[in-house]
Amino acid sequence: MGKIFNRTTYRAVFALGLTVLLIHLLFTFHASRRSDLSTAPSPANGAVPITPGNAAKVASAPLGTTGANPTVTTTGKRANAVLLILARNREAFGLRSSLKQLERRFNHKYHYPYVILNDEPFDSNFKRIVDQTVSGNVSYGLIPKEHWSYPPWIDLNKAAEGREKLKNVIYGTSESYRHMCRFNSGFFFHHPLLAQYDYYWRVEPDVDFTCNINYDPFVYMQERDLQYGFTITLHEFRSTVATLWETTKDFMAQHPEYVSHPNTLEWVVEKATGDYNMCHFWSNFEIANLNLLRSERYRAYFDHLDQAGGFFYERWGDAPVHSLAAAMFLRKDEIHFFEDIGYRHSVYENCPTGLTFNLQNCNCDPKRSINPQGLACTRDFLKMDPQSDFNITTMEQNVPLL
Repeated sequence: MGKIFNRTTYRAVFALGLTVLLIHLLFTFHASRRSDLSTAPSPANGAVPITPGNAAKVASAPLGTTGANPTVTTTGKRANAVLLILARNREAFGLRSSLKQLERRFNHKYHYPYVILNDEPFDSNFKRIVDQTVSGNVSYGLIPKEHWSYPPWIDLNKAAEGREKLKNVIYGTSESYRHMCRFNSGFFFHHPLLAQYDYYWRVEPDVDFTCNINYDPFVYMQERDLQYGFTITLHEFRSTVATLWETTKDFMAQHPEYVSHPNTLEWVVEKATGDYNMCHFWSNFEIANLNLLRSERYRAYFDHLDQAGGFFYERWGDAPVHSLAAAMFLRKDEIHFFEDIGYRHSVYENCPTGLTFNLQNCNCDPKRSINPQGLACTRDFLKMDPQSDFNITTMEQNVPLL
């Protein structure tokens, strides 16, 4: 009995000792892990600290200086806004990819509604794919034929010749692309399904949202009276907008009362020649105030362009049209660069350059971001004086003395 008791006691003591050792090692590991985490980067460690007093300043800082989310002071109330999509039935799965990312990165918290438009009726499969992907209500709309066809004043032979001249340019020979650009320039905001909304965010199939969006961009714009928001700027193909600038200058000469003072015309003009420098906001991503497009001055500008026929005789895109309108009608402080929204379309992308913010929120490489590169016009936009008031007639920039 004594030998059995001693062996049993030994085993119990050994098991107890092993348990104590394991508990000690476990607590030591967690203590070490907490120490590692306590020194990890935070929004205030290696990034610009954000307070209600400096949020706007940080949001408009030059590229590469923001490491934290610059928009933490919104009210939390939803804006009267919609996620707007133009898509075809065959793009259902490409759109599903975009929407899954947008929902995961942003809309699962806000449940903003969607309006999806097409020049043909959506089929049941398209609707089923979308309905099972999104968290907000979805309205499907048909584009009126008169908004997706040739207006009666267009010379169809001249339009065909224009397409042939641009056969070596992307979408140069496409008629449907031209209808789309004209629709996005002058008609989408008239659609009855958008009548109730004040803001829209344009979303396209086969795009990527590469960062968490930890605030509401709609509310951010509303609270700061911002009219237009972008993520990417590019230069347009000059041959596609050969007469757009002259037509725009004609409009300004006829309607000087519509041009804002200050304005952002400096951003789109070659100082040496007075020509359009081809800079534009890439409008496949844009968040904007619908009332800007519904305004008398914008509608007058679009009608002026539409009568000139350049949407069909050349290949005027909605991106340069929206950009030139913003340049005429908006001050710099009414336009916002969403540097912290990671976005990729085709080969171009915006990726936040602030290391701390990127590591905590994104899945993209800042070196791939187009905005710091010469192909983009973003740096020039950010460097522009907020009070810039460019006179297109005298080619003078009037900046009030402080």
